[in-house]
Amino acid sequence: MIDIKLLRNDPDIVRENIKKKFQDDKLPLVDEVISLDKEFRESKTRAEYLRSQRNKISKQIGFFMAQGKKEDAEAAKAEVKAMQDELEELSVKETELSEKIRKIMLVIPNIIDPSVPIGKDDSENVEIEKFGDPFVPEFEIPYHVDIMEKLNGIDLDSARKTSGNGFYYLKGDIARLHSACLNYARDFMIDRGFTYYIPPYMIRSGVVDGVMSFAEMENMMYKIEGEDLYLIGTSEHSMIGKFIDSQLDESELPQTLTSYSPCFRKEVGAHGIEERGVYRIHQFEKQEMIVVCKPEDSKKWYDILWKNTVDYFRSLDIPVRTLECCSGDLADLKVKSCDVEAWSPRQKKYFEVGSCSNLGDAQARRLGIRIKGGNGNYLAHTLNNTCVAPPRMLIAFLENNLNEDGSIRIPEPLRMYMGGKSVIEVPQK
Repeated sequence: MIDIKLLRNDPDIVRENIKKKFQDDKLPLVDEVISLDKEFRESKTRAEYLRSQRNKISKQIGFFMAQGKKEDAEAAKAEVKAMQDELEELSVKETELSEKIRKIMLVIPNIIDPSVPIGKDDSENVEIEKFGDPFVPEFEIPYHVDIMEKLNGIDLDSARKTSGNGFYYLKGDIARLHSACLNYARDFMIDRGFTYYIPPYMIRSGVVDGVMSFAEMENMMYKIEGEDLYLIGTSEHSMIGKFIDSQLDESELPQTLTSYSPCFRKEVGAHGIEERGVYRIHQFEKQEMIVVCKPEDSKKWYDILWKNTVDYFRSLDIPVRTLECCSGDLADLKVKSCDVEAWSPRQKKYFEVGSCSNLGDAQARRLGIRIKGGNGNYLAHTLNNTCVAPPRMLIAFLENNLNEDGSIRIPEPLRMYMGGKSVIEVPQK
């Protein structure tokens, strides 16, 4: 959510930003907010005037009574009563106007960083840099589910019976590998100075409104029936929500946190849910990074966060690239974002395994996250990034570490979490 002062003083900047995001249908909202805000401020000005007059006239009532001027006193009381009635009406009006303004402001997109490339959708995202050499072996690489089934490591049929499409049972060494990737990610981030958290897996609607747009919420979040609770789609939601209505001293910054959680998503949209596969699913686990910092430090932390993901994947010998998200592919709260994509030797292309985002002060404004500084209080900046999110990450891992006989190489960093194993062998029939 942007600062309403920007709309008052420089509405053309907001309009131009909306155009850059190819959301021209939102252009009328700018004038609507300006009009509502003008009415809101006029109402407040009128209320302030009435209060000052009411206080002034109220003092006269005692004077009139002391002078025996009963009629004057009664007239003054009537005038005060009329003012009080109007003040109550203005209070209701201000509340209604404030709610209307906030509702509209929640859907006006955040101002994007000048470095963001302009484009309509993800097809116009821009490659930044590649890390590692993409490799395609001479033997054919099977589909990731076939690899896991050959290793007796996945059961989709049973999951369809218990839960439907978009769910899975992992088992044996594949389940252990899944946990190993998360455990390694946890320690990887701790070693980089981040504080480890396991957060709540459900959050209230007030936190949901603070961390994401309404459209995202509708397409992603599962609501708990009969309660003001939602299952989190990522631990970023509860971790940023942790700071709601808080005031942090500058000496406490930056807050660098890494969190583990299961994640639950509807996955509503064009991509849908595969019957056979674990790329888009309703339930998965993730190791996340979250930073709360001073505004002048957010660009620095943005680069640190995406580099952490690159370093994690490269430590497991998985080639990756970074892709700058264009304006039309940015969620409305984001100032800047890039995807980390892993190499798929089977498909001979890269696919997304993580996303790094700088939200500027948008989430802090919605949630009331402020910093106490020497020259006054100001809004914090928030950032988040995926370190690793298996089982999607497992697709890249299995394809890049597959041997011709169907076995899987285990890179050195994961072996301590795999009981010392250097390879996952194909079970003997």
